[in-house]
Amino acid sequence: MLLTSLALASLFAACSAVPTSQVAYSSSCAEPVVRKEWRALSAPERADWIQAINCLSHLPHDPTLSPSVDPSISLIPPINATSSYYDDLVYVHMDLNSRVCSIHFTGLFLPWHRWYLHTLEVEMKDRCGYTGASPYWNWTIGNYFPPFSTLRAYAPADAPHFFESAFWKDSDPFTGLGGWGDPKADFSVPDGGFRNLHLSYPSPHTLRRNFTLQPFQIPGFQFFPDQLKEGNASFLAPEIQRILDTPAGDFRGFQKAFEIFQGSHTAVHLIMGGDLAGQCPRDAPANCMPGPTWSPNEPLFWLHHGMVDKVWYDWQHRDPANARSFLGGTVQALENWTTYNQYPSGAPPFFDLNSTMPSDGLFPEARIGDVMSTTGGMLCYVYE
Repeated sequence: MLLTSLALASLFAACSAVPTSQVAYSSSCAEPVVRKEWRALSAPERADWIQAINCLSHLPHDPTLSPSVDPSISLIPPINATSSYYDDLVYVHMDLNSRVCSIHFTGLFLPWHRWYLHTLEVEMKDRCGYTGASPYWNWTIGNYFPPFSTLRAYAPADAPHFFESAFWKDSDPFTGLGGWGDPKADFSVPDGGFRNLHLSYPSPHTLRRNFTLQPFQIPGFQFFPDQLKEGNASFLAPEIQRILDTPAGDFRGFQKAFEIFQGSHTAVHLIMGGDLAGQCPRDAPANCMPGPTWSPNEPLFWLHHGMVDKVWYDWQHRDPANARSFLGGTVQALENWTTYNQYPSGAPPFFDLNSTMPSDGLFPEARIGDVMSTTGGMLCYVYE
């Protein structure tokens, strides 16, 4: 879709404007919380996280939500005033996916999603009494065993055995994430703690998962050159190591290795199908456009992006040159492979650490520099 110069200018202004008042964040972080892998949590800790997500889905819509992008450009449904606060959080992600003002394939990808995940945790605590830290899902490992356990070496990894992984076998209604969707019911998830999670976008439905082993089969899409590639091949442990081996100080190269179209970030979304892949529900309007927009409908989105954030965190801690390394533009460069390879983290005008990240009015804005460290600025956490 081609945008007029005026439309591009207005979108850039919406995404880069500095708010009239900046929140002052302390640089001290004396007692950081520890984010753990999902399977390292106790049953009560898992139940608390699931309960808090469900709690947000029962709170009313917040009328302060205001899209940054004109719906005629974003082509997403209008705000549903009867939706939930959880739906509001999803809508922010839906809205910020235009060529400009996008949280994908621009400099916003890593810092914005780190901030978004932090915001979810804050809202869970403030609105629903959650007391834990945000967990993450390490797709490269199997069932959790303590480091000293002799069984650890025999735990099958999620990635090479994705469909059959024990990760999908926990159907407990309080502590389980549930399994794959029922093909006879539009792939709705029938068990686990989110079996009754009702969602508003793109049309009312319950949570869906549809395992898709070869999710890159979109004929003619230039950015999926290997149409027959199996999705889980992109998030095996050696692939994550390759991402971590990005040269010191090369933020743009790190983001490209992570976010490239058939890379680990996208592959986890697409192999899951359903909501995480942005697939339209069966009864969605005829003009429903599939894509990454409503992927936070799936609670596993937060665990997935917890892992994305952890890999960035690990890379930041590999070398002092990585800690505050940042280089990203405001405009997606997705015309072809040439433009993408030149600007994989976005084309000019460039963001800097003082650039403001958009929130659609739902929560206070923050600067990119506020989230470059997980133990400074507005954040205070580490990964185990």
